Amino acid sequence: MEKTAKIYNDLDRILVTKEEIAEAVRKLGEQITRDYAGKEPVLLCILKGATPFFCDLIREIDLPLTLEFMAVSSYGAATKSSGVVQIRKDLDHDITGRDVLIVEDIVDSGVTLHYLSKHLAGRGAASIRIATLLDKPARRRVELKTDYVCFEIPDAFVVGYGLDYAEKYRNLPDIGVLAPRIYEAE
Repeated sequence: MEKTAKIYNDLDRILVTKEEIAEAVRKLGEQITRDYAGKEPVLLCILKGATPFFCDLIREIDLPLTLEFMAVSSYGAATKSSGVVQIRKDLDHDITGRDVLIVEDIVDSGVTLHYLSKHLAGRGAASIRIATLLDKPARRRVELKTDYVCFEIPDAFVVGYGLDYAEKYRNLPDIGVLAPRIYEAE
């Protein structure tokens, strides 16, 4: 998709280019490969936003691994977390004794991942780590350790590369700051 595509008109600016994303994901895959050497981790994709990141990341990890998917949300169609976490799609397999790496698109308030980490620990995971494409620490409402971060970003509402606003903009190859005029009526 060219940067002249109509969908780009809804952005104030591009924050991270597709080229920067590709390089960061490659480096993260190498780090995860080193850190999990000799293990067979379960990579857990948090649907829907993390899907592009997850797909690119697993191709950069040189290890045997298992894939899992969960749909967990505290946002709905809003731009701010409601603070209420809902599991909309649960794991398909038992994770007892397994090393779980949660792959998320963005860590914002931390509420969802804080809840999910405790939930997975209660289900017997041997270890739980978090890999995120974007970390927005200025919005953190709970203490949460992110183990792998591609980019730390400022407190802005971002879309693209899986991140959405009301289910739109996920298909942008870059990550951009959504123009407030798009969502300010919320």
